[in-house]
Amino acid sequence: MSDPLTDADDDASTPLTPDERAALIPSYITLRSELNEVEQIGIDKADEWAVAIDSQGWPQFAAWGDDAQRPRQGWWPTIVQTLAGPSGPVPDRLTVRFARVCRLVAVLAGLAVASHARAQTAAESASNQVPAAGREADSSLTFDGLTLYGTVDIGVAHLDHGAPLSPDHGPGLTFMIQKFSNRAITSVAPNGLSQSKIGLMGHEPLGDGVSVIFKLETGYQPTSGKLTDGPKSLIKSDGKPLDQQADSGDSSRAGQIFQGAAYVGLQSRTYGTLTYGWQNGVLLDDLQKYDPQLQSQAFSPIGTSGTAAGGGDTEDSRLDNSLKYAVQRGLARLVVLHQFPSHNGQPGTADEVDIGGDAAGFSLDGSLTVVRDAIAAASLNAAQAATHPGTLAATASNNTTWSLQGKYAREQAKLYAGYEHIEYTNPDHAIGNGSKGLGGYVLSVVNNDAFSHHRVLQISWVGMRYALTPALDITAAYYRYDQNSFKGNGCADRSATSCSGTMNAGSVVADYRLTRQFDMYLGVNASGVADGLASGFLKTSAVSQMGGVRFSF
Repeated sequence: MSDPLTDADDDASTPLTPDERAALIPSYITLRSELNEVEQIGIDKADEWAVAIDSQGWPQFAAWGDDAQRPRQGWWPTIVQTLAGPSGPVPDRLTVRFARVCRLVAVLAGLAVASHARAQTAAESASNQVPAAGREADSSLTFDGLTLYGTVDIGVAHLDHGAPLSPDHGPGLTFMIQKFSNRAITSVAPNGLSQSKIGLMGHEPLGDGVSVIFKLETGYQPTSGKLTDGPKSLIKSDGKPLDQQADSGDSSRAGQIFQGAAYVGLQSRTYGTLTYGWQNGVLLDDLQKYDPQLQSQAFSPIGTSGTAAGGGDTEDSRLDNSLKYAVQRGLARLVVLHQFPSHNGQPGTADEVDIGGDAAGFSLDGSLTVVRDAIAAASLNAAQAATHPGTLAATASNNTTWSLQGKYAREQAKLYAGYEHIEYTNPDHAIGNGSKGLGGYVLSVVNNDAFSHHRVLQISWVGMRYALTPALDITAAYYRYDQNSFKGNGCADRSATSCSGTMNAGSVVADYRLTRQFDMYLGVNASGVADGLASGFLKTSAVSQMGGVRFSF
């Protein structure tokens, strides 16, 4: 009978990639054959540990040492006596049978551990080819090709300049300085390190290395139990003075049933993966790999806001009615995406391409995206809200973005760096007042002429993640936004949002993994804006701290 751990077609002589080696504690393992050997040793040890029985019928667990340490009056006799019944001595035969059951359980556990190690390294290798979130499924529940996975992330935060908690907006609180940040806030907080979510993935082999795949995912707010809905949070701020607004912001998560992903496709070991539906754009895929804070909504401005992930507008970080192809050849990979016109709140089209590769501890991706007729939603002012209650304002644009992002892993350290250049121009097609945006929200006041003078936004970042222990990571990161003056007069002050300006943010986070599925974290973030990017702000700087727990399955 063939053994999937040791068969020749398992590529046992293939070297492990740097990311695969980084996921292993033993640093001497470099080949798949060595990984196979260590896995088999673990299974054999579990077998020996469980099967050894002394002359009196008690298991000889090595950890117990001599006879005096064996739990003659502890849990073992109690369990066996319970199985045997309340009367009479414990039969030796029952003891032996129970030990055999322990042996079977231990062997199955060993196989499960080995299988997980295999799946983990395979998922790391395939993560750049498949648009499904392979890393998210590491701790998931899988049966008959279906994988249920999810995350719950919740904690407590203090902000020196914040706004009240939103039950709808993903970050929940204003961890980065916002126009309406104005007061000290201490509050329960959601989604500090990760968006809370639940999803289902499917994988059905068709033969010849080809499989049908699908993914359905939604995000929710653990503090309110509601589906995450950025545009709804904006409507709740319509017409309110800044100092009376709660946290709010635009988002591609607009209360849809499957707001994280809803796609189906074909996956081939030889030819790559082709998917269609509602799925990540290439920039969001890249940021999930190259943001040192891993898209944290509490500690990363490119995680809190989807401007970088959407190539200019957060609503385009995920694209509906899109066709995406991803393939890997050796060390290199290619991802191409095209979005067709949609009637679900994204009226324009998009073309995106990413080329990347991995070698000698380095990982690098370069991308180019063009999004036409993109929409950025906003709250209405008091006059607009009086005329069009329960609707949104919007700015339409064409956005062209190029980006270069990379990281380097060596022993316990990972270094990150990235740069994005976004250019905004007026849209190809005017979006009419009364049009419907994402989530079906009405856009009553639309500006189609905001960028007669082109706006250029540059986003850059650097960071390092260091594993102090196998369970404790410390991450430090710095982010910067630079905007040109696109008002037409070269202004460099706070007189208008179209004047040149800057935003700076820095954060430090400690993340401790209690188990493979459960971790706890503590971090601090400071952010500040100046000139055009501070226009209309009540405060220009903010410091926030958050501690939380996260459970993933």
